[in-house]
Amino acid sequence: MDRLACVDVPALPLQLLLRQRPDWAHEPVAVVEEEKPQGLVLWANESARRLGVSAGLSYAAGLSFAPRLRASAVAPAAIQGGVAAIVERLRRFTPAIEPAAEEPGVFWLDARGLARLHPSLVRWAEEIRASLLEAGFFAAVVVGFGRFGTYAAAKVLSGRSLVVFDEPAHETAAARRVPLSCIALLPKVRASLEKLGVRSVGDFLRLPAGGIRLRFGAAAHELHRLASGLHETPLEPEREEEVLEARFDFDLPESDLASIVHCIETLLEPFFEKLPRRGEALARVELRFELEGAAEVRESVRPAAPTLDREQILELVRLRLASVPFSRGVSAIVVDVEGSPADSEQLRLFALRSRRDPAAAARAFARLRATFGGDAVVRTVVRDGHLPAARFGFEPFDRLGPPRPETVPERSLVRRIRIDPAPLRAHAPHDRDGWQIQGFASGSVARLHGPYRLSGGWWRSEVERDDYFAELESGEILWIYYSVRRRAWFLQGEVA
Repeated sequence: MDRLACVDVPALPLQLLLRQRPDWAHEPVAVVEEEKPQGLVLWANESARRLGVSAGLSYAAGLSFAPRLRASAVAPAAIQGGVAAIVERLRRFTPAIEPAAEEPGVFWLDARGLARLHPSLVRWAEEIRASLLEAGFFAAVVVGFGRFGTYAAAKVLSGRSLVVFDEPAHETAAARRVPLSCIALLPKVRASLEKLGVRSVGDFLRLPAGGIRLRFGAAAHELHRLASGLHETPLEPEREEEVLEARFDFDLPESDLASIVHCIETLLEPFFEKLPRRGEALARVELRFELEGAAEVRESVRPAAPTLDREQILELVRLRLASVPFSRGVSAIVVDVEGSPADSEQLRLFALRSRRDPAAAARAFARLRATFGGDAVVRTVVRDGHLPAARFGFEPFDRLGPPRPETVPERSLVRRIRIDPAPLRAHAPHDRDGWQIQGFASGSVARLHGPYRLSGGWWRSEVERDDYFAELESGEILWIYYSVRRRAWFLQGEVA
């Protein structure tokens, strides 16, 4: 079963404010909506809460409870920057991270496939907390199986500990005990529920879903569905932006301008391929020259408008460097590229100027057909079929079209199918080393997902089989099936 983790950085705007004002650490502190006497308190630290300051009070009212109350507003841009900084730190532990859109400071992490990198999930969670604490954030980490269960368990910890659930049932039981005061509910909804004696998630789940929508609104109804497991959505990780930077180190300091320009041209070349795939054109080039025994030199080149024209950029680079006297030889060059959204006309011109040569491809296809026959050049097409082998086919492929780059938010796993499934040795219960599908080198089967019953083909040759996905100790994932009619196991393909 998939493993999911929730990291809760409670009251993130308040933590950001205290990082900006460390001299307030031992004072009652609040984050207010706006810096006015009637500005509402949004978050208050423990010192302020002990004195009676709570969310919803005005700053003026808070001062009547705590005369030394320190308060300030935190701009949305600062909160977004804090979320981005935490995401970058969490990427050290997993590549798939989804920040909560409605609750800054809550993050869901993909906890799958980490057994080879960390001794245990407990140790992994400890390292996450330690890393965030090093950056000045205290946080709770809960590793479990579902979105709401991990979220609820993390909220009740108030950033002070970690929990790792071994079974989904344990996570569900813990989530049902969480007080509703820890969950992000509108204050008026929470107050109404308390009047009904509904104080925990378990009490909330016992209410009829239809009545919740009618009495408390769509947001409370959505929370009820999420808590009941009826709205478990897959992780939607935030895309990691690629850093457009390249570096070249000379073996010996270089003083020849032509050689330096040629080096820059080589460094820039890959970016003219990457930028169109991101739907961008080149807007700015930052050049850093590290000199032998001297301070580095920084130069910048900006075209009149974002462009994908190589010659225009290289001409600007030559003109800029022609007026830059280097006091010493250049030992290293660093190129930083800034992109800007490109219009469709720029991207179309890029396609027309692509380094692909359709005529050369056509000549290569002609040679293949002459050598291997008229049907030697084919392409895969998707077909409407019930059985795996019937869902694709091949058709003659005659001409290579222009590239159509697309931005893919997340790479998905691909099943590679074998035209002729390979027979496998059946698994014997007395095998001490487990089921060795690929031999000792790949290890035994660590986890088996399935069965997925597949039947059909009765109009031609009936097929009845149970498909499985076998995760090996080596990390490989195999697509296997058991044929009910032949009473044998077969390897259908691999997942990569």
